[in-house]
Amino acid sequence: MILAAGRGERMRPLTDTCPKPLLKAGGKALIVWHLERLARAGFRQIIINHAWLGALVEAALRHDAPKSLGITYSPEGEAPDSALETAGGIAKAVPLITHADEPFLVINGDIWCDFDPARARTIAQQMMAANALAHLVMVPNPLQHPGGDFALDGGQIVDQREPRLTFSGIGVYRPALFAGIRRGDKARLAPLLRTAMQAGRVSGERHGGEWEDIGTPERLAALDARLSAATRNTMPR
Repeated sequence: MILAAGRGERMRPLTDTCPKPLLKAGGKALIVWHLERLARAGFRQIIINHAWLGALVEAALRHDAPKSLGITYSPEGEAPDSALETAGGIAKAVPLITHADEPFLVINGDIWCDFDPARARTIAQQMMAANALAHLVMVPNPLQHPGGDFALDGGQIVDQREPRLTFSGIGVYRPALFAGIRRGDKARLAPLLRTAMQAGRVSGERHGGEWEDIGTPERLAALDARLSAATRNTMPR
């Protein structure tokens, strides 16, 4: 699942007429970078939730998404306040993803990261063996978020401990994590994770590669410049 329902308030005025996941860096929409990486990793079925300007997401991906992917949409409404928050959006989409308690991969649509999504298959097996409800990919704290989110203790994610890392927006979850959320209700992810952490049921890992949270126009411009330069450097001369 790719989360694409955010309004992108900090990206305004860019997001007044363009949904945040369709903003471009290096000549591609942010969400297309994710879809291409998922296709290369062998994924075939993708769920995308959307809200503000969601029809534009569907229209764009009819042409720009890899043809090997089957995409199903989970709309949450076009009004600026209609998005269901992270956990609410996932809970609404769970019946589209699986009818069992099998783990599934979720990626924030407004990040750029070179994490290999094929890792999710191994992670899912480890989660089932350990009876974990979630597995979080953590990254070093960026300048805009120096305090981090959670700590990594061996292979477990814990709260209220140092040093802290930042949640990348990439996680593998089991449907049971969202069982208490009524479909269509708004709900945040962090409280669910903290409850599961207290039970020792959240695993994690540190990703040391590239990761960017595209939260402001300035960060989008910086990523665009970097990816465009990398493309030029790899073109045949």
